[in-house]
Amino acid sequence: MTVYYTKEHEWIAVDGAIGTVGISHFAQGQLGDITFVELPAVGKALKAGEAAAVVDSVKAASDVYAPVTGTVSDVNPALEGEPELVNTDAESGGWLLRLTLSDPGELDGLMDRAAYDAYVAEL
Repeated sequence: MTVYYTKEHEWIAVDGAIGTVGISHFAQGQLGDITFVELPAVGKALKAGEAAAVVDSVKAASDVYAPVTGTVSDVNPALEGEPELVNTDAESGGWLLRLTLSDPGELDGLMDRAAYDAYVAEL
């Protein structure tokens, strides 16, 4: 599975035509304690860069953007009762949604882990 990152601090782990999306460890740290997550409906079509979900924290409500174009195939049901999973396991169990990718070529515009770490270090 290959993982890519955006400058808006989303990650997408790609396995075949499915991408699992969440926010980075850095992003959850900036937001503070997550109190609620608003997820999209399964079947919703999203364009790259479009707001896909909302993460509410003690500090603010923040949009989470689709890193690539696709259709929502699944959402993380655990977040309904346990939104703090985004804090404790942001880049694994705290995933938000899964997309069926429309254009895998869009992944070429995203960063790998090393590039993302370098990007965050400059912030």
